[in-house]
Order: sequence, then C-alpha cells, then structure tokens
Amino acid sequence: MGKRLYLLDGMALLYRAHFAFVRQPILTTGGMDVSALFGFANTLIDILEKHSPTHMAVAMDTEEPTSRHEEFAGYKAQREAMPEVLSRCLDHLDELCDAFAIPLIRAPGHEADDIVGTLARRAEKEGFETWMVTPDKDFAQLVTGTTHILKPGWKGGDPVLMGVGEVLEEWGLERPDQVPDVLGLWGDASDNIPGVPGIGRKKGGALVRQYGSLENLLEHLNELKGRQRENLESCRNQALFSKRLATINCRVPLGIDLESLAVRGIDRERMAAFCRRFEFNRIGERLLGGEFHAGRSAARGGGAARTIGEVDHAYRCLRTRKERRELLERLGGSRAFCFDVETTGLDLRSDRLIGCAFSCRDHEAFYLPLIPYDASDRAVEGGETDGEALSDLAALLEDPAIGKVGHNLKFDVGILRALGIRVRGALHDTMLMHSLVEPELRHGMDYLAEKYLAYRPVPLSALIGEGEDAAAMLQVDLDRLAEYAAEDADVTWRLFGRLERELEASGQQEVYHRVEAPLIRVLVEMEHEGIRVDPGVLRRFSGVLEQRLASLEREVFDLAGMEFNLNSPAQLGRVLFEDLKLVGRPRKTRTGQYSTSIEVLDSLRDRHPIVSRILDYREAAKLKSTYTDTLPESIRKRTGRVHTTFHQLATATGRLNSQNPNLQNIPVRTVLGQEIRKAFIPRDEDHVLLSADYSQIELRIIASMSGDEYLMRAFREGVDVHSSAAARIFDVFPEMVTPRQRNQAKMANYGVAYGVTAHGLAQRLGISRKEASLVIEGFFRQFQGVRTYIERTLEFAREHGYVQTMMGRRRTIRDIASANAVQRAAAERNAVNATIQGTAADMIKIAMIRIQQAIEEKRWRSRMLLQVHDELLFDLHRREEEPMRAMVEREMKGALELKVPLEVNLGTGTHWLSAH
Repeated sequence: MGKRLYLLDGMALLYRAHFAFVRQPILTTGGMDVSALFGFANTLIDILEKHSPTHMAVAMDTEEPTSRHEEFAGYKAQREAMPEVLSRCLDHLDELCDAFAIPLIRAPGHEADDIVGTLARRAEKEGFETWMVTPDKDFAQLVTGTTHILKPGWKGGDPVLMGVGEVLEEWGLERPDQVPDVLGLWGDASDNIPGVPGIGRKKGGALVRQYGSLENLLEHLNELKGRQRENLESCRNQALFSKRLATINCRVPLGIDLESLAVRGIDRERMAAFCRRFEFNRIGERLLGGEFHAGRSAARGGGAARTIGEVDHAYRCLRTRKERRELLERLGGSRAFCFDVETTGLDLRSDRLIGCAFSCRDHEAFYLPLIPYDASDRAVEGGETDGEALSDLAALLEDPAIGKVGHNLKFDVGILRALGIRVRGALHDTMLMHSLVEPELRHGMDYLAEKYLAYRPVPLSALIGEGEDAAAMLQVDLDRLAEYAAEDADVTWRLFGRLERELEASGQQEVYHRVEAPLIRVLVEMEHEGIRVDPGVLRRFSGVLEQRLASLEREVFDLAGMEFNLNSPAQLGRVLFEDLKLVGRPRKTRTGQYSTSIEVLDSLRDRHPIVSRILDYREAAKLKSTYTDTLPESIRKRTGRVHTTFHQLATATGRLNSQNPNLQNIPVRTVLGQEIRKAFIPRDEDHVLLSADYSQIELRIIASMSGDEYLMRAFREGVDVHSSAAARIFDVFPEMVTPRQRNQAKMANYGVAYGVTAHGLAQRLGISRKEASLVIEGFFRQFQGVRTYIERTLEFAREHGYVQTMMGRRRTIRDIASANAVQRAAAERNAVNATIQGTAADMIKIAMIRIQQAIEEKRWRSRMLLQVHDELLFDLHRREEEPMRAMVEREMKGALELKVPLEVNLGTGTHWLSAH
C-alpha cells in the first residue's frame, strides 16, 4: 500500500458533529456540552480504523480576515454567529489533536480550504493518494485521479466517496476544475457569493460544459438570448469576481514537510487525560483498552471508578428450592427490594424470561434461574420455564406492602405482566428518578453507577460479545450470567438510595411520587392491552393512496414540464429553485442541498400551483409508507392487536412518546389522515371506542398561570375564546368578528405565548409580516397578563437556569443568557413552552393514573388503550358506558386545579374517527 494522506476540514467537521447531537447533546457531569468534540473524535477514530491512513492532518480556519474578506466585505457575512457551546469546544481542539498525535494546521489569513488545497497539490507531486475529509461541496474542484473526497456519513450512515467520475456526474461537467466556473454563475449561498441572478447549478453546469469556462462563455454572450444574456451582460464582473472567491488557493506558504504528517499512533497519556477530562468513557475504552475509565466519579470527588474485582461483594446463584424459599422469605420481610429480569430480548410479548436477580442490601445480591440448566451449567435447549418458581415469585412481587426497585422498571414489570404477574407496591425506578433530577443528561445504569457510586458494572458485551443479540444469553455459563445479573440488581439498589436523596434535594419528589412512579403500572397495562386494528381497512385505503400518488405525480410532472424523481430532495430542489426559480435565494441545508422541508414548501404555496401538489403527494406517500403498508405488520398474531410502547423520558416537557409503532403522529386535521383512524376499532361487539379529549387545554393553562383577567373571564363565561380575543385585538364588537380575524386571533392565542415571531405568524396565516406584527402587538396590548407571565417566566429562568411546571417538574434552560441572539430567543421560547406543555403533560398523566385506579377498583371490563397528546382512548364496554363516561370526565377535570374551568370532549364510535 502506498502513501495515503487524509486532510480534514476541521471547522466543517466540528459543525457537523455539533448539529448531529443538537437534539440530544452529550454533556459532562458539570453540564458542558461536548458533542462537537465527541463527534470529531469519532470521525478521527473511524478514519484511522477503517481507512488506514499513512499520513493525516486537520486544517482549521483562523480569526484573521482572509483576502476574500478584504476583497468582499459580504463574504460569509450572512452566517449566524457560532453557537457558544461549539465555541467552547473549539478551545479544546488542539488538546484533542495532540491526544491523537495528529497535526492541526492553521495559516493566519487563509481558510482551511486553502490549506487542504495546497497540501493536496503538493501531495500529488510526491506520490500520495489524498483524501479530503469534508462535507463541503467546494472541494470538488480539487479532485483529480489521485485526490478524492470523503464525506463522512450522517448519524452513523455510510460515508460518500467521490473521485473524478462522481464529481463529473454530480456537477454535469467535463473536468472537476470547472467547478469554480459553475460557482461563478450559480453563486454560493453558504458563503454569500453572489453569482448571476437567474442561473442555478443545473443551468450553470450546462453553460460551462458548452463553453468550457466562464471566461469563454462571457466572450460568446451574443450566442445567448433573452433574460439570461441580459443578466450575464450586466453581471459580467460579478460573475468573474464570484469565480475568484470560489476558487481554492493552492499556493499557501506553509513550510510543512509532508512526512511530518505521518501517523504515529495516539499519545496514550494525553488521550487518557483528554477522555477523563471530557468523560469520554467509550472512546477511552476503544483506544486504551477495557480497563480505562473516564472518571465521572472523580469529577464528583469520588476517586477512580472501581470494578467488580475491586469491591467486596456477596453474589449467589440460587440452584435449589430451599435456597429460593430462603430468599423469598428474606425479601418478604423487607420494606423494599430491587429486582432485575433477564430475558432473551426486548420484546415483551415474544422473548423469554430466563431468570431474575434480587437485592435489598448494598453489595449483596442473588440470581434465580427460571429455566433448567444441565450439569455443565448450560441452558437446556427448549427447557420449560420453572412454573413453581414463577408462582413463588408472583406472591412476592404482587405484595402491595413491599416496594419494588428497578432500572427502567416498566420493562421488567411489563415482562412479568405478559406472564400474568401484576407487580404491586410502590415502584421506584432509578432511571425515572434521575430523569427528573438531571433531565438533560444520560440516564443509563452504567453512567449513573460511575457518576454516583464510583463503580463500573460489567457491560453486556463482555457477556455475549459485541453485536450479538440478547438471545445469546442462553449460551452464557450460568455462574457468569448470575454474577452479571446480580451485579445489576446490586448497583440499582445502591443507586436507589443515592437518587432518593437527589430527588429530595432537587424538589422533584412530588412529580416523581405523584406522577411518574404510579404511571409506570398504567403504561404497562396499556401496552399489554394494545388496540385492535382492522388490516382490511388499511389495505383498501392503501390502494386508494396508490392511485392518488400516481395522479399527483402526473400533475407535478405536467406543472414542472419534465419528469424527475419526486422522492429525491436534491432533484426536487433543482426543479423548484433552478428550473422554476420560485425564489431568488433559496434556503439550503447544512450539506449544501436546497431545502425542500415542509416548512419551506408551506411558505411557497402561493408562488406556484406545483407546491400544493407536492405537499399533497408527500402527505399521501407518508400515510402509505408509515401506516397503511406497515401498520398491519405490527398486528400481533396472538392478540390481533397493535401494542405500542410508551416512553416517559423521550421529551423534555414530560409528554409521553409512542414508538414501535408510533400511534401519536397519525394526522387528524386532514381528510386523508382521518381515514387511518377508521382502521382502529373496538375489541368486540360488546365494546365501542370512547375518546376523551381536553378542550383547549394549553390555552386554559396559559390563562390560569398568567392570571390574565380577560382570558380567564372568557373561559369562565363559556364564550368562544378566539372570537373574544379577536374582538379585543381588532377593537370590534364580538358579533362583528370576521372568520379571518378569528383565525388570526386563534393563531395568536396559541403562538404568541410560545414566542412566535411576526415572520412565523405571517407564514402560518399567509399574511404580511407587518400585518402579523400588528396582530402580535394587539394581542399583548389587550392581554397584559400574558405578557407579564412571559416576562416573569424568563426572569425566573435567567436567575435559576431552569423553569418548572405547576407540579414542579423542572426543565433546564441552558442558553437563556446566551450572547447569541438566535440561541437566546430559542431558549426563551423553550422556557415558556416547557411550563405550559409540561403542565399539560403532568395533568393528563395524573388523569390516567386516577382513571386506571378507578377501573381496577370497580373491576370494570372497559380498558384504557392509548394516550395521544391531550386525548385518551378506551375500549368501552357497552354496559359501563354511563358510569365510565362520568368517571373519565370527572378525573380528567380534577387532575390539576386551574383558575378556569376545564372542558373534556367525550365521544363514542365503532372506530376511532367516529369516536373523536
């Protein structure tokens, strides 16, 4: 193998890494966002392990202005300021590169592109094969027979490798060095390079391909016609200037010997220090060996984390009936105990329970196998579950006087529920506890053990190997399995004691004990019940959607004047913005593609009839792929029902999340979306579906929490709150409010309190920004209480760094004092949103708990099936309709006490749509 040089575009890769984790950032114990460093480090590791470079370097921009900035003050001027968290990570990039022993190259007055270009050209002369690692399209101009592009995969996807052939195909050119000519015509929105109005990438490529270069094109303008010729004539100098700005400078004076870039291997001492400082445990283990620990516990003053071999412990595998009875007797005398099930997988309804571990004292735990093992401690193939042992366990687990402790306890309780065991007693879930104490951090047991106990449990991969599925547990030696399972139970028991104190210190006891802990059992019952779905309805509607898609595709092609792949965002973007030229400067994604998101298309509805057809096509395609074609596969053969999984931790506001399948995102506002709900039906002829939906719950919460006298009066008097608001905003009598004014007031009611801007309101309502500003000003002028509430909430967030719901659920607001106006505005929106949506989430969770308790106490045959935002759905037994409806309405209205009355809409039907 010859010499292989990998040159990394440092800033672009850091940005990419930052945004890859922007929704779930990686935070240290101290709260520092280290997502960019983590992602960048993993990029380096992937290159080193998968591509075997012989030489490697990272190129970075500097703060000094470049010649491009000096020539053109607008160069990159439109870019938003770097996120503060990314800026803080940037300060540690040198430390990261030092740990990897990879040179980091800067050249004041020159961009990273120019450094890469200079080194790539020099490498060609010295016999290197060069790979430029970057997501930036501009590097295509540097590609030759020995210089290539590697675009890292997005969120774990495969990387894109580009040589000369791929560049020519993508750009439609004869040579890669013609790319600057295209950019001279097309411009570059990401760098604010102007280009020539009316010429996009496709047309620019065609012109350069025809004339060979921009300069030659400008010499032959007499061969062109119409607006294109006029634009090129008037923008001749601008086009040449744009090309010069877009051309990478390959003559930067660097004074670097390429051999100094040879890969030498990591600096183990610096790597260990780096990983400990930023708590990169996985990276440290990957590079330094399994004995490495990142030292989260050390960050809390707990010293280095220990492992099972360094701590005194008493773990036992119970092999006899006598040992089992002794354990059950001991656990039966405790106030609470921890249990942890071991299974062959994560499917509650099809995977096997193979054993259970218990602990009720620190450093002591027991494992009870529930399947037979042979004399060599291997699981007997096809062995039956020990029914007697399971029966003994049921009596203990169903004892309401004993508390039950676990980590991700809903899974353990759900496994047992599938076997007919209903776990009773107070539930204590260490994962849920920590999610309330520190909602922005990770909640895995390994992370918590190292953080709170200075301890590192044995990972599952050490037991069954990397990449193996949980069914491999059946092949594990019983003693090893017992020690692994017992350790988990012991660690969870010890975490329980620590997290009880953390809950109290953070003031989250009420949210946990009144809302989240009792909800576990409710969700287990709902997941166990599932909901009946008629596959025939879905199949028939799938055929309707297929015909509609074909019809819409023909309409789109007719309006575009060409055929293209309607499912390709890249091709769609070129049609809309290069061929049809719907906007002068279209928005682009971080990868340089035209953005064709729903938000973008919605804003363009009035520009061309093709847009509404595309949106209709997307809706039909999503319904077909997400529901009509795949939902039947989720129907369990044994039950004939769909069993979704509810997650309590998936959203920052506390709202529940439904997955596998997601039943919360079925659209209900469109005619097509409503058809999907017809497939959801009662369990049998003795039942109907009952839908119970809070009416305007978030607006009522806003009225109650703000104390705004006018909003509260509207709800107390039972008038149309949107018409009432419109009358005040537009200063007219209520009977004179027009439908348009009511709709504007409705959008203001729901949007303004969440920080919607004039631009956002204008887009939603299809009005001018000036008109939207007047609506917002009118809203706050008339509803001073809401304005005061928002100001009070933001002041609290700035002082404390968090906000809280009526129940006291907290959400950390990290960027509330950011110097970056965009980030600060987003944080302010989140602050207000979290108090309102979080209160609504708490309210419906409390209602669910009360309703489930009532159903069980009265031993009704009706069942709660689904929670979808502000709606609950039930299988309602016909004989229980009157008392069930009254109970559901009463418990939903009484979940939290507001200053305004609550309304609940109740409906029944033979399918979900008719019930809603």
